[in-house]
Amino acid sequence: MKNNSRTYLIHAVSSLHVGSGRGVGYIDLPVVREKTTNWPFIPGTGIKGVVSDYHNASGEGGRKDRIKRMAFGAADDSSLEAGSNAGSLVFTDARLVCLPVRSFYGTFAWCTCPLALARFTQDLSMSSVSEDLEIPGVDEAGKGLLPKGSELIQEGNVYIEDLDIKAHNDENAEKWAGFISEQVFSDSAWQDIFRKHFVVLSDDVFNFLCQTGTEVSARIKIDPKTGTASGGALWYEESLPAETILFGLVWCDKPRYSDGEEVSREYMLSEFCKGEHFLQMGGNATTGKGRVRMVYSGGEKE
Repeated sequence: MKNNSRTYLIHAVSSLHVGSGRGVGYIDLPVVREKTTNWPFIPGTGIKGVVSDYHNASGEGGRKDRIKRMAFGAADDSSLEAGSNAGSLVFTDARLVCLPVRSFYGTFAWCTCPLALARFTQDLSMSSVSEDLEIPGVDEAGKGLLPKGSELIQEGNVYIEDLDIKAHNDENAEKWAGFISEQVFSDSAWQDIFRKHFVVLSDDVFNFLCQTGTEVSARIKIDPKTGTASGGALWYEESLPAETILFGLVWCDKPRYSDGEEVSREYMLSEFCKGEHFLQMGGNATTGKGRVRMVYSGGEKE
């Protein structure tokens, strides 16, 4: 599978709302969360649909293109000679690896934890990306591991939201900061910014931040006749904040057209899953939400 798959990273340029429908708490429209961890994620089905649209595979022209039909699939269409077929490209869910959280020093921190890095490592091991990285161990809740030169540290502590975290310089955290920054950012200046704002927290603290560190906005509906708020049309909507980083895996099953024609897996991945894409994901596109960068491992920038 390693030769037929690669990882991808999603960097939220603006706040990102991928909803799960109506909520039962004070948040009317929460983000979708994993059942096991309750961490926010982006479903792979939505990612595949967005990527398909980016490559113009969803319209009539795309449905007539044999390679795009092989890659993303198409339903049976009486207007076309070809029948239906499943797409060969498979996208896993995009899981959280770095959550941006406000910091008293350094403005904000890209926070992660050993469990998030372990899950990332698992996907890396199934892809063509090879990197020898050790998971940093955080043995207590009030401890944070940071690279040297971090801008988050003041008098030996990191102050994230209302938490006081004891700062420790760590070689493995420095290696992870370097690796993730190089995967997400091509600009050396941004790589340096990432390293100076990266921190590894305990799993429990990261879990707490995943529940409390998301962005919650009050929204209203405007009455077009009066230009004022409609009565009762107030709701609260949750989003992942800008600068959130998620990861996933994409691979290619045996590409096959309805008439039996085959194309190599390597060709399909190099054609549709390479470089860097600027995409729109989730809701509220007309208000500037959901703008993301999707960066694939391997390949060159487009």
